[in-house]
Amino acid sequence: MAARGAGKAGSKARRPSILVIHGPNLNLLGVRDPSRYGRATLAAIDADLRARARSAGADLRVVQSNHEGALIDAVQGARGRHDAIVINPGGYTHTSVALRDAIEAAGVPAIEVHLSNIHGREPFRRRSLIAPLCVGQIAGFGALSYRLGLEAALAQLPARGESPEAR
Repeated sequence: MAARGAGKAGSKARRPSILVIHGPNLNLLGVRDPSRYGRATLAAIDADLRARARSAGADLRVVQSNHEGALIDAVQGARGRHDAIVINPGGYTHTSVALRDAIEAAGVPAIEVHLSNIHGREPFRRRSLIAPLCVGQIAGFGALSYRLGLEAALAQLPARGESPEAR
């Protein structure tokens, strides 16, 4: 099997790809507790991320699900297909060993993001099962958390001409 991005002589190299995963209840952004999560809708956040990824020469795939198994499937599907993951696991941040295990098995650099500052909230929200497996965590900046997470993911991409193994 050829390495990612490898192809026939003269063929174009594969564009870098980033997977953005939104967990449960994030489809309600803009209407669910705007004082905590802001007024930006998920569609607006995704449009901003797509525009930024495009300007950086990267492809962006977005997944939102309220179902743990669908999120796990998306993470597992990232292996060999995406170069980085930006993930807001929502409530699964604090409870999902299965999602944690999927991130570990995927072997793809992941950035955890949260709209609110989970470390300043209820004690049960201060512990992330996901963070120890991520390159980093960004929390508390509202919709900007996603943009900062995307910038961190873009920084994980190999330089043009560099193989993923050289990272």
